[in-house]
Amino acid sequence: MTDVPLYHVDGELVPAAEATVSVRDRGFLYGDAAFETIRVYGSTPFEWDAHVDRLRATCDLLAIDHRLSDADLRSRVEETLDANDLADAYVRLSVTRGVQPGKLTPDPDVDPTVVVIVSELPRGGREGRPVWDAPATLQTVKTRRVPDRSIPARAKTHNYLNGVLARLELGVSDADEALLLNADGRITEGATSNVFFVADDALRTPNLDSPVLPGITRSVVLDLAREEGIPVEEGSYAPGDLRRADEAFLTNTTWELRPVARVDGIAVGDGPVTALLSRLFDERVEALY
Repeated sequence: MTDVPLYHVDGELVPAAEATVSVRDRGFLYGDAAFETIRVYGSTPFEWDAHVDRLRATCDLLAIDHRLSDADLRSRVEETLDANDLADAYVRLSVTRGVQPGKLTPDPDVDPTVVVIVSELPRGGREGRPVWDAPATLQTVKTRRVPDRSIPARAKTHNYLNGVLARLELGVSDADEALLLNADGRITEGATSNVFFVADDALRTPNLDSPVLPGITRSVVLDLAREEGIPVEEGSYAPGDLRRADEAFLTNTTWELRPVARVDGIAVGDGPVTALLSRLFDERVEALY
């Protein structure tokens, strides 16, 4: 990592202290923006195609025509990594609708703001260490996941107030991740993670019929489990199902697979399925990157 971080803002590499966007940018004013968090191993973005597909889907949902090719977006990411001398890193790629007249209804003519932020991240894997310090502790919170008919879960936007409110509730507990339920009291996801657990010899995770972000790491883990012959069920689950689980873990881009130690103060812990899938994930990273 260079002494002075450089970020990519609208086609230009600038020092982090000078990397700014307009206060009139709709991403700032309304959260009117799409983003992706991407893990980089050996200078190569992990699951790039899946990330850029999800970014495009979010932009389509928001009707943001940024007019940038996938190759252009990747070039900006790679330029930022090279400028910061980073091979193993965290990348946040954001696309906003840009600066428009100060009204809620967006103009169809978009001059997007595109920002790439990078930071060093340990590689992890078989020879490294995970970015998390300890297994996760989950706490069910009162804040409910926003219904799909309000803000579609498949859209990864700058509006993360739902997760912020959920995490604020953890201030009265020793938990480090919030477990959000839907309006019917069924498990959806963590504030920044997808949830998996093992029960009755099967790997289980909330299905995408609930307001659940289709996580990239979630998808990789499901593929690995099916390739290994592990029974998989995507379904609808109550908090009690998770508390009674034989083992549980969370997934997201930065954590990869993170075991869960406790749910609502009840010990759960990792186990053979979590260990196997973690090893298989590491092996995939090492084989490809």
